[in-house]
Amino acid sequence: MIRWEAEGYAVAFTTRLGGVSEGPYASLNLGRKSGDDVECVDENRRRMCEAVGAYLEKLALNYQVHSTRVLEAVPGMRDEQADGLWTREPGLPILAMSADCLPVALAHADSGEPSVAVLHAGWKGLLAGIVASGVGALGDGTLAAAIGPAIGPCCYEVGEEVAAPFRERFGDDVMREGRLDLWTSAERALRAAGVDRVDRFDRCTACEPRTFFSHRRDKGRTGRQGVIAYVAG
Repeated sequence: MIRWEAEGYAVAFTTRLGGVSEGPYASLNLGRKSGDDVECVDENRRRMCEAVGAYLEKLALNYQVHSTRVLEAVPGMRDEQADGLWTREPGLPILAMSADCLPVALAHADSGEPSVAVLHAGWKGLLAGIVASGVGALGDGTLAAAIGPAIGPCCYEVGEEVAAPFRERFGDDVMREGRLDLWTSAERALRAAGVDRVDRFDRCTACEPRTFFSHRRDKGRTGRQGVIAYVAG
């Protein structure tokens, strides 16, 4: 796991390492709808929660659909169509999954009431405003964010139908020889939404097959990693 240091919170970006799944899902696949054995996925989620000191029975996640919906988490919630969760409840773990899209964590960084959010942000979600929705869900205050592993500008080739709106929204330099820089686009979206601190890991999921799942690299037959977070209380 890749930890993000944010005082008062537990936040970690998972890798594909340390689970029980096999084949294209080896080994810490968190996605039940990926085609993997669901018993293996459930064990992987248990291991993930144990590693970060979270309660598995409380774990909340969405049915992700590339939307801008960010919902307040309820312990154990499943299958709400949305791409973000937030909570101020201490000890309530929230999870967003990805396999090339951006996993993003947001947290209040001031002395007010702690709250944390996780987002799943692909190119559609970034253009539609998932970042602003996440910031809005947490409300006023000093915010910090972390942009986790995702497909990088080294590997993410896109057509002009995607490139043009990204250049217009985030600047010409987010396109490099037909490849899209999601990391920089997300950072600029976060800054524009008022986030004070933005940390980036700049790890390309497509470039590191031993460490990360990648939907594009593996032609759709792959697992899911993610970002898990909770208010430490």
